[in-house]
Amino acid sequence: MKVLVIGRKGQIARALQSIGSDAFHVTALGSDDMDLAGPIHSGQIASHAPDVIINTAAYTAVDLAERESDRAFAINAEGPRQLAMIALSMNVPLIHFSTDYVFDGAQTVPWREEDSPAPINVYGLSKLAGEREIRAVGGNHVILRTSWVYSPWGSNFLRTMLRLATSRPELGIVADQFGTPNSALDLALATRHVAQTLVSGANPDKLPGIYHLSATAGPINWADFARAIFASSAKLSGPVATVRDITTADYPTPAHRPAYSCLDTTKFRTVFQYDLPPWQDGIGPAVQALKEGNWS
Repeated sequence: MKVLVIGRKGQIARALQSIGSDAFHVTALGSDDMDLAGPIHSGQIASHAPDVIINTAAYTAVDLAERESDRAFAINAEGPRQLAMIALSMNVPLIHFSTDYVFDGAQTVPWREEDSPAPINVYGLSKLAGEREIRAVGGNHVILRTSWVYSPWGSNFLRTMLRLATSRPELGIVADQFGTPNSALDLALATRHVAQTLVSGANPDKLPGIYHLSATAGPINWADFARAIFASSAKLSGPVATVRDITTADYPTPAHRPAYSCLDTTKFRTVFQYDLPPWQDGIGPAVQALKEGNWS
């Protein structure tokens, strides 16, 4: 299977590249190859003759998006629309990643695909617009909403905690926002399964649509997630810090965040017959990978 990943340096893109093989041959295009904020030419995709396209690229600077809404919508909505049009014209399946931030976080039970989106920041609005653009185009597509992605790569909460712990003995971390962390590697393995299912042609009428892809064993708040990271780091003689619970009001940001963003994964498990492991399982390997490199 020839897989074309849009995005090269992001967490899920890096994880997909790490599991590449002869049977799952991954080519990744970065922003220097293809700018989702500008026109995308079909030849940029067709020249790779992919069996499936996986879009992991996105504008993810949540706070900056409040000031750069035009760019956020260009990358997160118009770019996916163009990819969907090209995929449809080539009769190639498209897998696209979206986010828990399409919900307002007002409920306290896991969000289902059928629940009404109501983003409370520009990033969430732009990602929801991207979902709707893809669905309007149609074709053989799967939209995967996920949350709180962590890995040894890129910018994420796990890396930030370990970096800060090298110079600060105590960290104030928000304890009134709840979600489910997800290992980028676990997400990549699940995505490979989805890709194989799409390319096989099984149940083509039932597969297209939105799915929630998330680990089990949630919810947790950011402060307790930080404690879990430091517990794993301590076992490897890595950086640790004391975590002090604070509230969202204590740490104001330009963009509002959902207070509860756990995702119900029943539909994904039922259709794809696949379960992600508990989110805790991926912390140790991620910390170990960082220790083998550096803590920056």
